[in-house]
Amino acid sequence: MRKIVFVLMLSAVFMYSCSMKDKETNPLLKEWETEYQTVPFDEIKISDYEPAIKKAIEIHNKEIQEIINNKEKANFENTIEALDYSGKLLRRVVSVFNNITLSNTNDELQALQEKLSPMISSHEDEIKMNEQLFNRIKTVWDNRSKEKLNNEQLHLLKNTYDSFIRRGALLTKEKKEELKKVNEQLTTLVDKYNKNVLAETKNYKLVVSNEKDLQGLPDWLIENARSSANKMGEKNKWVFTLDNASCLPFLTYCDNRQLRKEIFLARINRCNNSNQYDNNKITEQILSLRAKFAEILGYKSFADWQLEERMAKTVGKADTLLKDCLQYAIAAAKEDAKSFQSLLSKDEKGAKLEGWDMYYYAEKLKKLRYDFDEEQTRPYFEIENVKKGCFNNITRLYGLKFEKLDNIQTYADDIDVYKVTNKQGEYVGILYFDPYTRAGKSSGAWCDTYQEQYKEKSQKGYKNVNPLVTVCFNFAKQKERTTLTADEAKTVFHEMGHATNAFLSDGTYPSTASFNVPTDFVECASQLAEHWCMHPQVLKTYAKDSKGNVIPMDLVNKIQMAETFNQGFMFTELLVAAYLDLKMHSISSLDTINIQIFEANIMKEIGNIPQIPSRYRSTYFTHIFGGGYSAGYYCYIWSEMLDADAFQAWKETGDIFNSKVSKRFATYILAQGGMDDADKQYMLFRGKEPNKIYMLQNRGLVSFNNNSQQNTEKNASLKKDDKE
Repeated sequence: MRKIVFVLMLSAVFMYSCSMKDKETNPLLKEWETEYQTVPFDEIKISDYEPAIKKAIEIHNKEIQEIINNKEKANFENTIEALDYSGKLLRRVVSVFNNITLSNTNDELQALQEKLSPMISSHEDEIKMNEQLFNRIKTVWDNRSKEKLNNEQLHLLKNTYDSFIRRGALLTKEKKEELKKVNEQLTTLVDKYNKNVLAETKNYKLVVSNEKDLQGLPDWLIENARSSANKMGEKNKWVFTLDNASCLPFLTYCDNRQLRKEIFLARINRCNNSNQYDNNKITEQILSLRAKFAEILGYKSFADWQLEERMAKTVGKADTLLKDCLQYAIAAAKEDAKSFQSLLSKDEKGAKLEGWDMYYYAEKLKKLRYDFDEEQTRPYFEIENVKKGCFNNITRLYGLKFEKLDNIQTYADDIDVYKVTNKQGEYVGILYFDPYTRAGKSSGAWCDTYQEQYKEKSQKGYKNVNPLVTVCFNFAKQKERTTLTADEAKTVFHEMGHATNAFLSDGTYPSTASFNVPTDFVECASQLAEHWCMHPQVLKTYAKDSKGNVIPMDLVNKIQMAETFNQGFMFTELLVAAYLDLKMHSISSLDTINIQIFEANIMKEIGNIPQIPSRYRSTYFTHIFGGGYSAGYYCYIWSEMLDADAFQAWKETGDIFNSKVSKRFATYILAQGGMDDADKQYMLFRGKEPNKIYMLQNRGLVSFNNNSQQNTEKNASLKKDDKE
């Protein structure tokens, strides 16, 4: 997942003047003299953030005022380009602060986040609602045909103009003030929401004192649980948490149904327990305020406002894609549930299948059908081997190489740092690889940057700024040899797909480079990278056990057969989350909702089976309430349609490393960033519109056989839907 946070992230030339005191004492305000200009983590104290952000805002305001006071008539260079290059210091400080609060936070940082986030949000509003600045932008927009602008410049101009309108530039003074208040309230609520989810997740622990209750669990999980217990002062016991690396394996393998029920209910009821961390009212308030935000700007709903600048364009198109996929997924899920119920009935006569049985019996059925257990894959996916295999794959596709560095400062233990170079051996950027879970780390996996790529302007021309990229995971560190499952190995390839996108970016301006693309396009590169992870041709290069034995082909075959297994359950929980998100953000400001009732009604509307909750329920759905995926969780499905279709370009050549296809993808997708409309970029790469048939086929929900009249009709219908 590409982590996106709603704060000001405007990029710019590093033109600022600090007092000597700031230069001497605050590492966030001085030029970094570290090798490769990496973040001097060892020098930064928590007390440095607030004065640095305040100073950076002050400097940015001066830069904005210089643009406004320019006596020359507004043109692209002195207005649009100058604006995009402004605020570099603020972007840099905020990038460090945001990444630290995601990956290594504490109470002091969380309190600071609550204080500083509204300040940053307010600063962004002040810029977007500045009439004098907007008038200059509008002048450039109105006279765009008189300037010889290239495609990237035209795209930047349009996005800049649109972004000001979308943030209230055309509103009356009274409406602007109203919008500012809404944004300030939202910022405070979002921070509180995130803080509650982190606390509820980290505070829960399932303590097991009877060794018999561990039956079915793999040895590594038992060892981790004992280690966790010791750290928490629970001697001679085992502790399991709500972190995915602990909770999901427990639900998958624990024979004790009552304990599975306990941790499952704790997981799906996070921040829904009527305690100090309850997010029900906060969720309702956020939705109401976002609807109000959209209404002030003249939109029917927040979802309509969001999707306007995405590939889907309209709520209707996203809704259609989700409903179409749900028909396939829920039908398959119902069939899977029948099989799970049969197994449960044999174990416990008269018992009814519940949500806490789904992972457990899915694993049992998979073992029965394919003689395959996900844990069988673990010996072959040692984390260092997976990392090297992923790096080698990127090298073979795009020519990037990774060299480990030992002298770069990091913010915590167990973080590896790599220097990245291109085919010509030229320095491209720095990668921070942060693999393991820790107390102050947000759950899940993500990729972000401390510095994005762009070209810095000077009197001598443009000089490339190299990105500083971080990939973060929450794998459970094991005592001797940390191993991953095949699915966890895919997560490494996924996040490194984002990182590859960042390293190959070739944008001129901060706002047209790297990840500055529609949210439903940003996951394309990362999800595409997963296709190589389990390919036999790639597996043999890195999937090896402790003795160096390559993963056997019979196990590879089982992995491939099992990849389409249980997709009814897996795809349904993802689709339900996306549909819930879209519907929640489609309410108007006049709607009053009880979020729990609203959620239950959505489940009934789509005909979901009760054993499958949304992958993320409303009270802990941080992607949409704490990050940048509001009204956009559907983006994962949209991007999956793209990545499945894109991988076909390699498959059609008979060579998954076809250099011509790799070059096209690097040129038209990875390097382009936000230089043009995403749909145009994809068409340049693929030569035709994406077809969702490949996504459904990959998940085993549709058989694709051109010799079958029935499937030919299905395919024609699917293609027709795509055009619509």
